[in-house]
This record gives sequence, C-alpha cells and structure tokens, in this order.
Amino acid sequence: MAAAALLRGAAGRGGPAWRRWLRAAPRCRLAHSFRSPGGNPTAAATWACFRLDGRTLLRVRGPDAAPFLLGLLTNELPLPGPAAGGAPPARAGYAHFLNVQGRTLYDVILYGLQEHSEEVSGFLLECDSSVQGALQKHLALYRIRRKVTVEPHPELRVWAVLPSSPEAYGNAPLQESAGAAAILIRDPRTARMGWRLLTQDEGPALVSGGRLGDLWDYHQHRYLQGVPEGVRDLPPGVALPLESNLAFMNGVSFTKGCYIGQELTARTHHMGVIRKRLFPVRFLDPLPASGITPGATVLTASGQTVGKFRAGQGNVGLALLWSEKIKGPLHIRASEGAQVALAASVPDWWPTVSK
Repeated sequence: MAAAALLRGAAGRGGPAWRRWLRAAPRCRLAHSFRSPGGNPTAAATWACFRLDGRTLLRVRGPDAAPFLLGLLTNELPLPGPAAGGAPPARAGYAHFLNVQGRTLYDVILYGLQEHSEEVSGFLLECDSSVQGALQKHLALYRIRRKVTVEPHPELRVWAVLPSSPEAYGNAPLQESAGAAAILIRDPRTARMGWRLLTQDEGPALVSGGRLGDLWDYHQHRYLQGVPEGVRDLPPGVALPLESNLAFMNGVSFTKGCYIGQELTARTHHMGVIRKRLFPVRFLDPLPASGITPGATVLTASGQTVGKFRAGQGNVGLALLWSEKIKGPLHIRASEGAQVALAASVPDWWPTVSK
C-alpha cells in the first residue's frame, strides 16, 4: 500500500490529527500578522494569505499534454472531473520530475483544469521561480513530435492560504473554485499546508476573512511541518524522492506507467527500506552571524555523523538524517567553530508506520 494511503487525518480536516496540528501550530506569529489595525484580538482575520513570489507557473496544453506529462512525472495527473454534479472544475496534485538516475530535478504542484474554454485548458505547473527556464528546457527536450505547447503563465500569481487560528477552518470553510481569473484549491501535499490560490488579483481580496501574511511565517510553518519546497530544500540532481518524503506528500504513484527515473524509486519502495529522510529540525542555541551552511554535518553527542543540514529559515529547517539516530542530542559545528545544538522531530501527520 502506498504510504500516502496511511496518512492520519487525510479523510477530513475536522479529524483529531487536524485539531492536534491546529493546537500545535505556531499561531502567535500568524495571529500577529492578521489582526485588525485597531489591534482588537477578537477581530483577527480568519485566513492568512501569503504571496509566493518564489513560485511561478508554466502552462502545458495540447492534445498530447496528458500522455506527455505522464511519461515525466512521478504521479498520476490531477484530471478535472465533469463540471456537472458538484465536482470541482479543477484539481491539484503533487509530483517530482526526476533525472535518469532517479534523483529529483524539480518539485511541482499540478493543476488540472476543466477544458470548457481555451483560457483554462490543459495543466498549470507550479514550480520554483529560479528554475522556470530550466524546467521549460527539460520539457522541450522530451517534447519530440508531440502536440504540446509549454509556455510561462505570468497572468496568475501563486498564493498560499492558511488558517490563522484553530477555529478558522471549522467556522469559515473555503470552497474550491476555478475560473480564468482565479483558482482556489486544497494543497495536495498535506492538510497542514492549507490551500493554494492562483489569481490575477491580490489574494486577501478574494478570501473572505483574509489578510496579507508575512512570508517569514509561511516558511517557518512549512519547515515545522517538514514540507520541502523549491531548489533550496530539494537540490536538483541531489535529492532522492522517497528520502524527501514524496510518498507521504501524495506525490508518487507506484501503479502508474513508466516515467523518467522510475526504476530506482520503484525498487526502493518495494524493498521497503528508507534509512534516511528529511526531518524538520529546530536549533536550540543562538545561531552564528553567518548562519548554518547548507550541507553542514549533523553529529551526535559522541561525534557520530547522523546526516546533513539541508536548508532553513531562522531557527527551523530541514535536515537529511538517519532515522534510527534522531532521538539523542544532536549538534552542528558552525563555520566559526561554535557548536549549535538542534533537535529533530517527526511530524504527527506522517504515517504511523514511519515513526
């Protein structure tokens, strides 16, 4: 069984796992960003809207768009259901593009759109802004003789929408919607990441009870939940998809047809042994002025290597660590020679079998 099927709380946002996350989330910073100008705590906004300028969109369309992408992505495509019968006119999915050695090149959120008009046909690929050109070239490399058009889609900007308080989700649920000017849909990776909003306009204006959030809060929240995003967290040609928790984030299908890089991923899955994973980490000591260098070695109290720090922001981040060695005291020797203590944690939304 795919690990994604074991996720606790995946059946609904009102379950115990969702409520535990809301209690544990770093709400103080979020609530601080979305209070009314008068500072009345009871007037806090329901939703925090974060404009993600570090994410951008590519549009892939044409008669061969679906089979073309299926041969390159780790996951099935989020094909939209029929517009009638209450089905959402758009769906989202998460996946990685891999190289031939089976290592991650680019992480993407895919939006499958109802083809009821020329403007919203095909797929939108959300990717790291710094590699948009590289991803476009990667797609062009495999597009031979296929009827597919790949082009930037700057008309829509990417926003993340998160509840700003434990009560927000139950009291003011959002409704999935899609149109030429805006798409609002649940983040496909985990319920902890809330919603994705693609729009031509300012996000808070489209979300009832929404206020503009501080991007620092978004990345702090994301790291605390152990969710990698972009090339800093997933270096192209370096990161392995299953070590990056791709299965936990609903980003891989082990029953779909062939795709580039599939062999190593499938073999690792069927062996059932993943000894290293990306874990959220929190630094317990003040950081040196230069910060922590990506790739810095993480050590046990006895000096044994546990893994490497990947990336972070402030006192939180991600580290690729040996799963069996994360429970004891850990530290990093910073560039100035200082020893910085850190603690790794296991997100409670991960499958029980991984703990």
